[in-house]
Amino acid sequence: MSDVRVLLIDDNPKFLTAAAHFLATIPRVEVVGCGLSGREGVEQAGRLQPDLILMDVAMPEMNGLEATRRIKAQPGAPYIVILTMHDDPEYRAAAELVGADGFITKSEFGIQLLPVIQTLFNPPIPSGLVK
Repeated sequence: MSDVRVLLIDDNPKFLTAAAHFLATIPRVEVVGCGLSGREGVEQAGRLQPDLILMDVAMPEMNGLEATRRIKAQPGAPYIVILTMHDDPEYRAAAELVGADGFITKSEFGIQLLPVIQTLFNPPIPSGLVK
């Protein structure tokens, strides 16, 4: 499997930094960009052509659900996994409606992300996390 190119979109710079550091420990995963709003996510998705976008829900300018809907409407859209602070059934249903490929709570990010990536990209990434 070639590298999985990841775009991180979240309005919290500290979370972006922590997520990028975590992703750097996963073999064959490369962070290709970060954005602070749904609008930046839509723009960067078109420009960077990532394989996977990790998208926050609540953001300024455009929320993550609307950004996901717009990105998924494009041909050859990447996988998108919604990130949120709230494990709410309504958020999960809304994420599914806009075409998200996964849903992870930020509190479970470090535990749930690798299995989600392994499900989306086959063959799976080896379980030896640290490079």
